[in-house]
Amino acid sequence: MADIAKLVEELSKLTVLEAAELATALEEEWGVSAAAAVAVAGPAAGGDAGGAAEEKDEFDVVLTGDGGKKIQVIKEVRAITGLGLGDAKALVEGAPKPLKEGASKAEAEEIKTKIEAAGGTVELK
Repeated sequence: MADIAKLVEELSKLTVLEAAELATALEEEWGVSAAAAVAVAGPAAGGDAGGAAEEKDEFDVVLTGDGGKKIQVIKEVRAITGLGLGDAKALVEGAPKPLKEGASKAEAEEIKTKIEAAGGTVELK
């Protein structure tokens, strides 16, 4: 049990991008995804189990540009992701790059609003 606590402690130190890379690596290694676990659990109580098309509830937030305001966008990327200055600068300069993968609709909209307020452009996929 102590090993699990130690593992949780180490995982909580990961940045958003590192956590996304870890999730991708685990999906590739074991051939599963978090979405598959949710599908196995079934719909939530009171959920529509019918054939109706579901609204997308997970989004990838992709930085598409800095809008000529690179410094402001870098500051906002750092605040959102927890990246260091060099990593945030590389992410902004390398756009289009994902900022957050698998974000809820509310979280994705919040990130988009913050980046656009700083002058950048974001695409939700």
